Amino acid sequence: MSDTSSPTAERLVAALAGRRLEGAARLALLPGWITLLATSVLVTIVGTEIPLSIQLAPLFLSVLLLGLPHGAVDHLVTPRARGTALTIRSMAEVGVVYAVLGSGYAVVWFLSPAAAFVFFILLTWFHWGQGDIHPVRELVGGNHVRGPGGTALTALVRGGAPMLVPLVAFPGEYRRVAEWIVGVVDPGAVGALDPFFTAEARLLVAALYGALVVGALSLGWVRRTDSRPWRIDAVETGLLVGFFATVPPLLAIGLYFCFWHSLRHIVRFLLLDEHVESEIADGAVVTPLSRFARDAAPLTALSLVFGVALYLLLPGAATDPGSLMGVYLVFIAVLTLPHVAFVSVLDYYDGFWR
Repeated sequence: MSDTSSPTAERLVAALAGRRLEGAARLALLPGWITLLATSVLVTIVGTEIPLSIQLAPLFLSVLLLGLPHGAVDHLVTPRARGTALTIRSMAEVGVVYAVLGSGYAVVWFLSPAAAFVFFILLTWFHWGQGDIHPVRELVGGNHVRGPGGTALTALVRGGAPMLVPLVAFPGEYRRVAEWIVGVVDPGAVGALDPFFTAEARLLVAALYGALVVGALSLGWVRRTDSRPWRIDAVETGLLVGFFATVPPLLAIGLYFCFWHSLRHIVRFLLLDEHVESEIADGAVVTPLSRFARDAAPLTALSLVFGVALYLLLPGAATDPGSLMGVYLVFIAVLTLPHVAFVSVLDYYDGFWR
């Protein structure tokens, strides 16, 4: 009997796995696609002269909506990836990593804010590219992205869209954000960043980034075994480039941070729990996200306490929107470094860079 039922059981498992993959992909990808495409179309119609309050709204909302909370479950990432229980020791390990890396990076901000800003751009470039590897490989089955070289190339392209394209398309607004961030520490230090905003530098960035895009998609085309995942990868890449080339940077980054990067990481985190994975496979949305909100709430609240403390320590912090946004982004930068460490652990368990 076991010999007769085995093929049926294997087909059932395969069918269930496919159904789960589809549900997870729908939850992780569709909101980002719709948000970026709809915003690009809307901005094309109404123009880029959008009130600053509207541009800043998604970034300020990210304090509680997906953005900041998506990193507030790092204490659960490693135990769930290992299939072990959360312990006091594992929580202490997370605390030590955040304390050492976060406080060390905070010191750099106070000593050399311009250098800290450049590092923040490079770190975010890597991290936001890193965050798209799981969806491409696991949610849409893109086995054309594999090996250290292919993975790194795709990460550079995906993370480069939000970090590099606005520099080329909106240099004035990009520099204004740099002034806000660097200015909460030392307003005079932003002048050190001026070489990055010259026409020559931006032309070089455009050429190099264009070469990365062509190289990554060409390598993927050669390596593909199924054209559908490659087409999704290519369309997503085109959507990201078009979005950041047409939508003002502040609005674009806020929407991307919430509905693209953070949501994809949240779904990846939820899939570490087999029970929640089954709920997602059945089409549930509210229940899995409610579970995430419950898991993220304690450390999100604790993070806000540290954010207020950072505001009080920064010498240039004020109450105008630009200053508040500058403080928030310095705060996000300090949290991003240890967060990247835990996402990298998850990447290691999934074997993405091997």
